[in-house]
Amino acid sequence: MPSIPDFNAPSLALVGNAPELGNRGQAIDASASIVRFNNAPGFGGPAGTRVTLLALVNRGGQARAWVEEDGFTARPAIRRAARFLLPFPELAPDEEGASERVCWTAPLRDRLTGRPVHTLTRALHARAHDVLAPRTSGPPNPSTGLLVALAILDARAPSLPPIDVYGFGFAGWPGHPWDAERHWFEEAQADGRLRLHPPIAS
Repeated sequence: MPSIPDFNAPSLALVGNAPELGNRGQAIDASASIVRFNNAPGFGGPAGTRVTLLALVNRGGQARAWVEEDGFTARPAIRRAARFLLPFPELAPDEEGASERVCWTAPLRDRLTGRPVHTLTRALHARAHDVLAPRTSGPPNPSTGLLVALAILDARAPSLPPIDVYGFGFAGWPGHPWDAERHWFEEAQADGRLRLHPPIAS
């Protein structure tokens, strides 16, 4: 399975998980391709009802919870996704973290049968570190949102319309460099590669 799916749809919406996304469902669902994340808050309501690709974190406690959840594959976003993207490369058995079950790539892939499952590459992660490093102190820990957005822009033809970005509040787990990520998104918008739709009240 190729590491990066085809992101060359004529219109593409990237939908984050900011709780103040607002009622954007009609605009999001009008896109030819729609990328969502994890538990996809608002799916089926104010965030729309379509999903082309669902990015699911494949390391740590959240991934383990999904693997162990009986009803995981019955979730609406899981059932409706045409394909899946796991943002972290699979750890080899001899790599640090593999034996502690940090990496849940194989069990998740086993549960997501019948549809394509892609993973992002180590090279993409290195690119994310490079774009964030000038505005961070120490090695940056990019969010899944930044990783997937970077993968889309790397794979998407520059001649195509910019991607529409909804529900990115640049806040959450304190280990991510949110200010640096916001700066990268704003630069990509200035370059005409994406359009940021700021979170709004519901």
